[in-house]
Amino acid sequence: MPKKGITGHDEWVLTEALATALIALEQLPPASQPRPHMEDIRKLLIASCQQGTVTVHLAQAKCRLFPDRDPLAIYREYGLEDGQG
Repeated sequence: MPKKGITGHDEWVLTEALATALIALEQLPPASQPRPHMEDIRKLLIASCQQGTVTVHLAQAKCRLFPDRDPLAIYREYGLEDGQG
């Protein structure tokens, strides 16, 4: 069976990349944040996710970018009280 797209899981790769990029850009000082581009990234992320999963992807990205932080605290920050979404 031929793989879909280039990698076989293109949509997942792009979703994770968008979430990670958005979290990374949010860490810049406010004056350095490319707000219009960040809003475009957020729109693309929302469009690429299943309904209701944007916060899960953002929390996972933040956990990856900040491995020393408490993952449960990060999930709570995104309103995911059980740490699972």
